[in-house]
Amino acid sequence: MRKYNSSFKTAFISEEGSRLRNNDYFGFVELDQYACYVIADGITDMRDSQSARKAIEAVISAFHNEPGISKGKLKRYLKYANKELLKGKSYEKLKASVTVVVTNYEKFRYGYAGNTRFRLYRDGRMILASSDMSLSQNLVEGDRLAEDKLAKHEERNNLYSYLGKEHFKPFVSKKKKLADGDIITLYTRGIWENIDEGELSDVFAETGNEPIEECDKVEDLLLSRQPENLDNYTFAAIYVDKVFVDPNRRKRIKKIITITLVILVLALVLGVVVYMWRRNRRQKREDMAQCFANTETYIEDNNYVRAKEECDKALELAKKLRDKEAESKYNNYLICLEAVIRADDSYDEGKYEEAGEAYLSAKVRTRYADNIAADYIEDRLLQIDHYEQVFNNIALGDSLLAYGSYEMAEQRYLEAKKDASAIYFAEGKQQALDALEKLYEEWGAAEEKVKEQAAEQAESEAATAELVRQGDETYSDGDYDGAMVFYLIALEKYTKMEDTAQIAFLNKKIIALNEKQQEVDSRMSEAKEFEELARMYEEEGDYEEAKLQYQYAKAIYGELDKPNKADEIQGKVDIVETKQAKSEENAESVNKTVSGNN
Repeated sequence: MRKYNSSFKTAFISEEGSRLRNNDYFGFVELDQYACYVIADGITDMRDSQSARKAIEAVISAFHNEPGISKGKLKRYLKYANKELLKGKSYEKLKASVTVVVTNYEKFRYGYAGNTRFRLYRDGRMILASSDMSLSQNLVEGDRLAEDKLAKHEERNNLYSYLGKEHFKPFVSKKKKLADGDIITLYTRGIWENIDEGELSDVFAETGNEPIEECDKVEDLLLSRQPENLDNYTFAAIYVDKVFVDPNRRKRIKKIITITLVILVLALVLGVVVYMWRRNRRQKREDMAQCFANTETYIEDNNYVRAKEECDKALELAKKLRDKEAESKYNNYLICLEAVIRADDSYDEGKYEEAGEAYLSAKVRTRYADNIAADYIEDRLLQIDHYEQVFNNIALGDSLLAYGSYEMAEQRYLEAKKDASAIYFAEGKQQALDALEKLYEEWGAAEEKVKEQAAEQAESEAATAELVRQGDETYSDGDYDGAMVFYLIALEKYTKMEDTAQIAFLNKKIIALNEKQQEVDSRMSEAKEFEELARMYEEEGDYEEAKLQYQYAKAIYGELDKPNKADEIQGKVDIVETKQAKSEENAESVNKTVSGNN
């Protein structure tokens, strides 16, 4: 259809010149939808070389098998021809310059390798031309050789690309539109070595209706020069009298414009939606980052209530963004902050023992939250230890006072008062002052009985020995605080009796008891940490690990001879085992159900 609705005329001349045989070839084929025009110049000194003919046949064959004007197809035509020339016998190296023009009668594309030439004339002017793939052409392009000297330069046939080359790289042009009256010319070096561009342009400045007339003019011009050694020459002209015009073009353009507008509108709407969605996500991510930054700021300020509020917001935004990594991180932070807040509440209510356990629990949680508030928790635990030391001294003073050890009770009360003042513990200081006031009242009354107690010296020695025995027994029972009370009372009594041997003996016991007490306190703290880890694993459903942590705690309580605590832990182990058995039973039941269904 395209061919019959357009008008293309082709003519060519091809002669051997001074040579005995013509190694130039020109060929073309015009199909209904596409046409192909090929010119080739054999690069050989062999008289009977078939390189140009083989190149033409290979290109025409490839075009017949897969007609088209795409860049990829034109490259395949040229590469197929190159492959065919490379099949030649080793003693006959087939090489050729080639130029190919393909068209759909409306547009065209050209490709070439070597120094055959292509020119397009429109309205008497040359508007498009190929460039030789030669060293001389490179010199011209580099302004090292005048263009009018190219035809006679010694390196004009020193080609860097041609058919028959192992690493073949042809040039393929972009697609160009044709216009009515266009003239395409193809020619070999036998023409351009003897006729310059200006003379050829003059030939096509005023043309007739038949391309053969211009071909003859070119040949006459060539022969009029009477070159001494005229090479093979081939010249082809294709007259584009009428370009194909698609009768449905307006409808197709209108359809394309409509579809394009619809696509543009849809793309715009989609772009706006995507932009708004991305902007919303970006804003949420920025808000999430800001909330978490606020969380960290409040943590640095030890304001854990506000830190929790900001962390809650960050976690909610992470869930909306479906950012699993951030969600996991913020959730661990939140759990840790809640544990710290619970501990602070107990601390503020004066429940220091409960607060200490809560801070230990929070300390475990910090391991999963970048150790946030770790220093704060350590400070609070240290503060609680100081508070407990104050209360312990007051309690010990009370015990000493109950046994009439006024001086040592006073020492404990004064030490408690001193420690409370040092840490600005107003409550502890007031309790120590109240205890001192009570002590002095009782001590004053007790001094009146000093004379009466002199007579009871012997009985006191026996009583003191009994106190030591009771201290030893209490120590054996694991009541180290009670043992300390007995030893201190006994020490006081022996001190009053100036029994140096017993004093030295008791001092050794007290030192050993203090060391034992410190060891027990350390082991008790370790047991509590194991309990807390066990509770955490139990909550997470890791019953084996929970039992293991409880067994560690139980072993410590057994080591410390605390059967009640060990029994308590055993009870927790039993509960975990029950939960584990129930979990395994449920899993087995599910497996049976699945097996039954299968």
